[in-house]
Amino acid sequence: MSCIEEDKFASKIHQTKARALVLPRNPSLQNLITKKGIAWVSGYQPRLLFAQSLRLFYQPFQPSPIIHPTAVIAPEATIGKDIYIGANVVIHRGVKIGVRTCIHPNVVIAPDVEIGENTILHPNCTIYERSKIGSHCVIHSSAVIGADAFIFEATLQGWYKMYSSGYVVLEDGVEVGCNSTIERPGVGETCIGKNTKLGSSVVIAHNCQTGENCALIGQVGLAGDVKLGNRVVLAGQVGITNQAQIGDDVIATPKTSIFGDVQPGAEVSGSPAVDKRLYLKISAIYKRLPEMYEVFKKLKKNFFY
Repeated sequence: MSCIEEDKFASKIHQTKARALVLPRNPSLQNLITKKGIAWVSGYQPRLLFAQSLRLFYQPFQPSPIIHPTAVIAPEATIGKDIYIGANVVIHRGVKIGVRTCIHPNVVIAPDVEIGENTILHPNCTIYERSKIGSHCVIHSSAVIGADAFIFEATLQGWYKMYSSGYVVLEDGVEVGCNSTIERPGVGETCIGKNTKLGSSVVIAHNCQTGENCALIGQVGLAGDVKLGNRVVLAGQVGITNQAQIGDDVIATPKTSIFGDVQPGAEVSGSPAVDKRLYLKISAIYKRLPEMYEVFKKLKKNFFY
């Protein structure tokens, strides 16, 4: 089974080995697939329909509720019903875990952490003290939630560390990719909004706030006290400087460097970030700069000497 997301990929039909396809609402494309003897379904959002179809054929590994004998659980921890706790898991005092949560091997949960219902913690992730994780969240392998913030003050004797007395909040439905880090602040909270998704190797610094339904793709970095609105999309390797405020529905294309506020609905590119349309014009000119420079030198020689 496969998917043709847009009409421009129609040429791939002659190469596919799939026995069933998900198609856009295009009658000519559907007729072509029918003549090739391939089963198909169509929808206005083919990629979404494809994702929904996969659930009919594949379900992620879900271990049966059990507590492995090598897990170390503090007597003061509160554990809900129907929970899986894998080998070598460490759960400290004051931890509260909701029902049907799945904690895979080698996870460490520090004191006073709260975790909601139906949340999955994959192997080797670490949850620092006082973090609050909602229901239906997913924390992937080697992610770190609530690590100390990188806050140091210069003194004559060297760097003085500011302790991170705040905490991290992940609202319901948040997913955090492998090797990502979310720092807790010196005071206050770092908050990831409902249904926001973080890719792998994303770094969220202290006191950041994201709105709901945001998507931060791999290697995105937010400096301290950044505020994101709702439905913000940051593509791979986007970086945002301290205290920037990003409005609702902003899209930043890969490797964009944002050094200030961005208005709602904007689509930005480049370093420093500019409107995407302007960036495309600049990029078209960029490869012609050597030629333009030669013309400039000739003009300079003819008119100024």
